[in-house]
Amino acid sequence: MLEPRFGGGVLLLWLLLVPRMVESAIGVNWGTISSHRLKPTTVVALLRQNKISKVKLFEADSDVMKALMGSAIQVMVGIPNEMLPLLSSSPAAADLWVRQNVSVYVGRGGADIRYVAVGNEPFLSSYNGQYQNLIMPAILNIQQSLVKANLAGYIKLVVPCNADAYQSSALPSQGTFRPELTQIMSQLVQFLNSNGSPFVVNIYPFLSLYNNGDFPQEYAFFEGTTHAVQDGSNVYTNAFEGNYDTLVAALTKLGYGQMPIVIGEIGWPSDGAIGANITAAKVFNQGLINHIASNKGTPLRPNAPPTDVYLFSLLDEGAKSTLPGNFERHWGIFSFDGQAKYPLNLLLGNKELKNARNVEYLPSRWCVANPSGDLNDVVNHIRLACSVADCTTLNYGGSCNEIGEKGNISYAFNSYYQLQMQDSRSCNFDGLGMVTFLDPSVGDCHFLVGVTDKGSDSSTSQTMAPSHQWWTLVLLLILHGTFLLSM
Repeated sequence: MLEPRFGGGVLLLWLLLVPRMVESAIGVNWGTISSHRLKPTTVVALLRQNKISKVKLFEADSDVMKALMGSAIQVMVGIPNEMLPLLSSSPAAADLWVRQNVSVYVGRGGADIRYVAVGNEPFLSSYNGQYQNLIMPAILNIQQSLVKANLAGYIKLVVPCNADAYQSSALPSQGTFRPELTQIMSQLVQFLNSNGSPFVVNIYPFLSLYNNGDFPQEYAFFEGTTHAVQDGSNVYTNAFEGNYDTLVAALTKLGYGQMPIVIGEIGWPSDGAIGANITAAKVFNQGLINHIASNKGTPLRPNAPPTDVYLFSLLDEGAKSTLPGNFERHWGIFSFDGQAKYPLNLLLGNKELKNARNVEYLPSRWCVANPSGDLNDVVNHIRLACSVADCTTLNYGGSCNEIGEKGNISYAFNSYYQLQMQDSRSCNFDGLGMVTFLDPSVGDCHFLVGVTDKGSDSSTSQTMAPSHQWWTLVLLLILHGTFLLSM
């Protein structure tokens, strides 16, 4: 474990003397639920190559935090929803969390942690209020812990909210928070305002299009539309502005119409569903970036764009749940191995994305269907392979959906084979698979080659990190309580 480098008073003085950027900036979300995970140091180098100065994390993964130390990249670190019951009920747990996940990494030469995100979309309607009453107690406990650590003047608490926290019958100006959230939102925005924190919201025009067959496709983008929304004297030509101003209206009704807003997540997937493709992802993300850079703002906030915008996401995450849709694994502007999917100008100094360097790949070989094998009994093998590996590109709307039956079988076999680090036994499939040194990729359907992750934790431990961290806190609290009782 890394030790803090300064005493609390000296640390606070150093933090307050560091100049803070206040202009609107493009950042990225860095998720780690991946079957083929790049080394965190490789990802940090990728961020720096692309001059990305802000990153949002969903948890305080120790390898990631260590890699970010000394990088000058501003960090928003998240607390998983699963930890809210403990952190809301125990100030000691909050102290431990801050000590283990914040204090230990900050200081000269450390990680530049600017925000702690308490929960992730905790007011999502599908949670049925599960976390609703835990947010404010957790925030107050974490805030006190930051005060004790002399960090509260520098590190701000936020709560990333899904756009379903607010609603409008038809027009952005009629926006209000959901009735059952009015009280908690009033408390939350009052806290955010008094502590100089922004309101963080996740906006997904793609999901509006995906979930609503009547949604006008062109309204999801920034290229103009024949389905503009007229709201009094204001005209909305894209879903982002309409959604954003619905939030502005909801905040105004609570008395906080000027509260700074940060876009915590926004993007477009490149595979896994109809409408999720490389072309659409490029058009949406470039349109968004250009819109933010223009500083024109929105009708309710002219010339005042969001404080920051975090693209979702940096890398594909091939082990994410597909419950919302197969596209969930394909949000990255980079593929899992840090290779740019399409030209994108982030307007940060490079005209196009730069690929990750020094990626350590497995050998160039693939597992495919044996042409001499009897493939009539292959269904169970495919089911096994795809229950472990990512086969979402094979589904309707995916980039590998139209490569034929043998192509589908080969893709499933290879995905499993690469996940098993090319163990020769994993390409057997009762004699139905064979290893080839010829790339079987077809058109836009790319057969992957896995990456090695020597020097970092295994993919399994990474995907289980939040629950592991939760149990570590519980154990420490038990030991802490035992120690107090013995005094």
